[in-house]
Amino acid sequence: MTTLPRPLRFCMITTFYPPYHFGGDAVFVERLSKELARRGHHVEVIHCVDSFRVLGGRQPRGAGEQQADVVVHSLKSRWGPLAPLSTFATGIPLVEGNAIRKILAAGFDVIHYHNVSLVGGPKVLEYGSAIKLYTPHEYWLICPTHMLFRFQREPCSRRDCVACSLIHKRPPQLWRYTGMLKRAVKHVDAFLGLTAFTEAIHRREGLDLPFHRLRSFAPPEEDGASAEAMDKPGDPWYFLYAGRLEKLKGVQTLIPLFRRYAKAQLWIAGTGSQEGRLRRMAEGCDNIRFLGQTPYQRLGPLYRNAIAVMVPSVFPEISPLVAIEAAAHKTPVIARNLGGMREMVEEMGGGVVYDTEEEMVAAMDRMCGDPSFRDAQGQRCYTAARRNWSMEAHVSRYLGLIAAIAERRGVVF
Repeated sequence: MTTLPRPLRFCMITTFYPPYHFGGDAVFVERLSKELARRGHHVEVIHCVDSFRVLGGRQPRGAGEQQADVVVHSLKSRWGPLAPLSTFATGIPLVEGNAIRKILAAGFDVIHYHNVSLVGGPKVLEYGSAIKLYTPHEYWLICPTHMLFRFQREPCSRRDCVACSLIHKRPPQLWRYTGMLKRAVKHVDAFLGLTAFTEAIHRREGLDLPFHRLRSFAPPEEDGASAEAMDKPGDPWYFLYAGRLEKLKGVQTLIPLFRRYAKAQLWIAGTGSQEGRLRRMAEGCDNIRFLGQTPYQRLGPLYRNAIAVMVPSVFPEISPLVAIEAAAHKTPVIARNLGGMREMVEEMGGGVVYDTEEEMVAAMDRMCGDPSFRDAQGQRCYTAARRNWSMEAHVSRYLGLIAAIAERRGVVF
């Protein structure tokens, strides 16, 4: 474990934070913040409630359990949606900038940026005087829509940003045609790539940034292992999808297949804007079960008892949290060959990536027909997750990187 001469003061800046969030990036920030606080560091989080509202969030997800040592600044403005929209369009936190600067004026050793598109834009990277880290959970630095999903139809292979933004119903971002971003990123000491693919895609798009590989993590195994199993002996075999129900996530590609797949069921845990459409697609099919919004404590048994976890995303995900959580429960993934998935599956030594439906079905058939193969795949995933995708591995390398940056910059903690 990396040791530092004293506890540090951290500030996490992110657009979304539980309970005002939609998915994995916010969960990542919450878990990291709580772990740092558990180790004795002081942690504060800045996030934007107005951003959650402007993107359609109505009901916060969960109660937003909070550790006493994590101070959460939930920014809300009398201007409501105009605050995040103006930040998105101008790249400057015109409404919330003073509040952010006031919080940072208290003094921090480390400022860690995550998804800042609506809470600060590129300008926020210039705020504060601390060691600065940035974790790109998506592609905001190089893509106005964040997802590299061209025209909401296919992974981006040719830049058509203005037309694509309009199709995604995103306002124009004129700052992208200035030097603002390239000036702002110079204020960041290290960009933390959750996969090697992260660095490669940013370099391909012309951003030569100081990347450091730092894999994501699953929570400690016991956090999800104590809940009573939801399925009982005699329940059918099933493949599991866990995540948001959005077009990008590709669940719509699974339903037609499972309408005719007799060897196992598809269980779908999650909710989202596409839930109604997906339920209609699955009407009359007893082979598909919708579980609704499912907290992590109840996901543990679902992961462990699934044949495999399906990751059918139709855009290039960087490092989907569900794949790491599945591995931590000895369950392999069957994932579309996009983004960082091939890299993750190869490094874990378990799971299957596919390019075609035929390849996906072949993987499913083998997992169903050869339980020893499935179990061996799951065990390899679990061993790799304990070694490389654990909280201990992540935080040890994280603090080690901070110590190395401090030494290089002559910063004394």
